[in-house]
Amino acid sequence: MSVADEIKARLDIVTYIQQYVPLKKAGRTYKACCPFHQEKTPSFVVDPVRQTWRCYGSCATGGDVLNFAMRQHGWTFTEALRELARTTGVQLKARTPEQLQTDDRHEFLRGLLHSAAEQFHRWLIQPDTAPGPHAQAARSVLDYARGKRALSDETLIKFQIGFAPPEWSGLLTTMKQIGYTEDDLIEAGMAVRNDAGRVYDRFRNRLMIPIRDDRGRVIGFGARALDPNDNPKYLNTPETPIFNKSRTLFALDTAKGAIRDSGAVVIVEGYLDAIQAQQAGYGNVVAQMGTALTDAQLQLVAPRYAQRVLLALDSDAAGQNATMRSLEVARRALSQDYAGRMQIDMRVLSIPGAKDPDDLIREQPDLWPQIVDQARPVADFVIEFETRDLSPNATIVEKEAAARRILPLLMASERELYRQDNLQKLAAHLRVAEKTLITWAASQPAEPRAARRPPAQSAPRELTPPPEYDEFGDPIAVDIGIDDAPPAVQPAPRLPAPQDELALERYCLRRLIEQPAWVYAANQRLRTLSEDNAALSDGPLCDLTEEDFLDSTHRSIWSAIREALHSAQAEPGTHIEARLDADSVDVLIGLRVSDAAHVRASIKERLDGDAAVLWDELSKRAAPAFDAKEDLVVAVLRLRAARISRDRESLTVLLAESESDGGETRRLMVSLNVLAQAVRQLDAELSRRIR
Repeated sequence: MSVADEIKARLDIVTYIQQYVPLKKAGRTYKACCPFHQEKTPSFVVDPVRQTWRCYGSCATGGDVLNFAMRQHGWTFTEALRELARTTGVQLKARTPEQLQTDDRHEFLRGLLHSAAEQFHRWLIQPDTAPGPHAQAARSVLDYARGKRALSDETLIKFQIGFAPPEWSGLLTTMKQIGYTEDDLIEAGMAVRNDAGRVYDRFRNRLMIPIRDDRGRVIGFGARALDPNDNPKYLNTPETPIFNKSRTLFALDTAKGAIRDSGAVVIVEGYLDAIQAQQAGYGNVVAQMGTALTDAQLQLVAPRYAQRVLLALDSDAAGQNATMRSLEVARRALSQDYAGRMQIDMRVLSIPGAKDPDDLIREQPDLWPQIVDQARPVADFVIEFETRDLSPNATIVEKEAAARRILPLLMASERELYRQDNLQKLAAHLRVAEKTLITWAASQPAEPRAARRPPAQSAPRELTPPPEYDEFGDPIAVDIGIDDAPPAVQPAPRLPAPQDELALERYCLRRLIEQPAWVYAANQRLRTLSEDNAALSDGPLCDLTEEDFLDSTHRSIWSAIREALHSAQAEPGTHIEARLDADSVDVLIGLRVSDAAHVRASIKERLDGDAAVLWDELSKRAAPAFDAKEDLVVAVLRLRAARISRDRESLTVLLAESESDGGETRRLMVSLNVLAQAVRQLDAELSRRIR
């Protein structure tokens, strides 16, 4: 994670902007008069879900928390990073050559895994491309996914589900053809070397489910056996330099928006549980990795995205034991905050009939919201679980032993009212006086507190969130970052999912870094769609601009690309890198390293004569048939559609609040009509391209 990402993960944009602008709640967003120009009617909108802001008045600009800090204080990008890093306690330090080498290797492995995911996916959705005699097997697996698993084609594409054929070197052969070595595949967890030295595919005859980090980068696979006699039923990627299952939540990359929006996350046990839930429209569902939740997994979502966590694990004895372990993990992990109390509302979701969520949602999808609404408070679940074997005639010693097991969880809430209510429930269940429980709780041995990370210079001052109003109803030699890999895009011809805006940004930049002039094709397409309508060509269908990019670093890279178009230098890449500060070069390098084409070119540079000719021939055979320039154009159209969608949502909120101002209402309605025209043009064009 780059320093910019770390800052945005720690610093809520609403809380930060509230220090300088008196925000008021308006639906799911916040609004105010723009601090950067004079106005009477509020046109400044802050979106807490996307963690962005935008002025819809004369400024006509926006961005993330870093962009706001730059504009508010007149800082450069680097200055904003340094100041906000100090505020949030992110430590800044130079990266050693060894760290930079590790970063590059991690990006290389992510690129390998993304290419593998694409290959597995292609073998499933295009069965005739499966290696050897396995086309019919691939068709059968596709029928299985659509039929028995009830997965729609849209879901298969969204999660990039694939098929590993039942042979020993299907993936190995394919990946070697595009330049990866056996050692690369072993390091990434995709191949195994036995005692005799033979290397073979780890995953064979399995339904392949890519596992991504919270930024959508492939880091591993979950593989379900297709033969009922194969064990284990689920086989995961082993621990690798970029995959640690105890620090990963499956489907968080596709769920975090819904989690933020709802303020709640449902954690299930299996991949298909989460996939089925999201397919049914329940977007805030993720899956744990392993038999019980870990503290690292929990901290990925709470309190960063969610204030309520619902555990939906199996209802058998093993599942209930796992739930108890998860609750204890939650208590220990979430109590290490500034208040020293657990601020998260934890609940336990019980599924009737000993079914798992996958089965239930396939059979009765409309029942899921009711089950979620009826999730039991932690206190109720823990009391029942820990006293299930307690005799009605239990002695006071037995009751005390049970109480001491239960009390740490019951007393973990930050709210005194909840703690008091929990004590009353336990006292009634054990038939002991509350004073007795309080005495037992007070005599519990203190647990050591985890040391907090000290801030870089001074502790961040407490920030007050904006009020609720009843009436309104996210390296070069020096990286001032932390020790994680720089942000990068996965190398792949397939475009990112339309809903993944940051992935689309990275995809566009990766293409434009190598071919800056391709932006002319994208701009020409936008102008064609405007049909000489000035309101469209000067507005929502104008040429690509920095406003199309949400991420601050992406904006700086785009600005450098745009300048490179007018540069006299023969090599645009040199000009682009020269125009960026060290922090943006960090991301630029990550984009290049993760590009399979860049990797192949680097390999070719090490070859001479016939070897280079043979490499070119093999690369042509292995290269997928796709038009890279047209893919870039489509990606830009999707990026513009995402920007327009954000603008429409915010303008709709402003329109709802402008009833007393006739002129402002008319202006907003005209703007919304123009955006609607642009949406129709983009939708029609994208539909033709997809078809």
